[in-house]
Amino acid sequence: MFYCCAVTEQGVKERNEDAVLIDNTVLTEGTMEIEVNKPFIAAVCDGVSGEKSGDIASKMCLAELAKQEYSSQVNLTNEISRIHKLLQRYGTFHKNSSNMQTTICGIAVDENNNMNCMNVGDSRLYRFRDTKLKQLTKDQSLVEMLYEQGKIGYEEKRNHVHRNIIMPVLGNTTAQPNIDVNLIREPAQHGDVFLICSDGLSDYIVKSEIEEILSMPMPMMKRLEEMVKRSLNKGCRDNISVVAVTYMP
Repeated sequence: MFYCCAVTEQGVKERNEDAVLIDNTVLTEGTMEIEVNKPFIAAVCDGVSGEKSGDIASKMCLAELAKQEYSSQVNLTNEISRIHKLLQRYGTFHKNSSNMQTTICGIAVDENNNMNCMNVGDSRLYRFRDTKLKQLTKDQSLVEMLYEQGKIGYEEKRNHVHRNIIMPVLGNTTAQPNIDVNLIREPAQHGDVFLICSDGLSDYIVKSEIEEILSMPMPMMKRLEEMVKRSLNKGCRDNISVVAVTYMP
């Protein structure tokens, strides 16, 4: 059994270009709380605001993923590639949605309790265990590349003027995305929380703040709402989405 909850918040932007998925339900505004059994997928999509129709791209991506009867027999890389091509075609034939794009990040749990993390772009998957937060995905961004090359430090990475430049993502009509799907090899433990968020959260509150909030003695939904509130109070100019998946065997 997994306890899941989610918040997706428009914030100060004109519209919400984020969307979240838990099992077969897609949420584009507000909150959701549900208990699910394996197999299932939970994910966050963040529409690229520099292109047209990021909101359509994120919602369409997760609506397609929600149709998938997920199991260990499903090749997630092929499935995400199929969705990428679908978004490309849609953007090609709909003038107002040309080159619409979205990130995707999430966790897929199969019938054998195997967990895969999946990522395209700069949304993130973390695991919270014993008061400590560990990032399980790697940002596909310019600043992450510069950081790995040793050209910038951690603080510069967080505040870099080009931190929003990401590598090709789903729907890009001129380049293929890097679809990163990996098995989480360390078995889940009772009480583990897998946290998925868009950069509207991770760009504004740091790891120690997320650890602090997740350690608070209050319902998980309240903790997620506190993260969103804190991001907005720190000047977030983006949409914010966050999903928590808690392992309760």
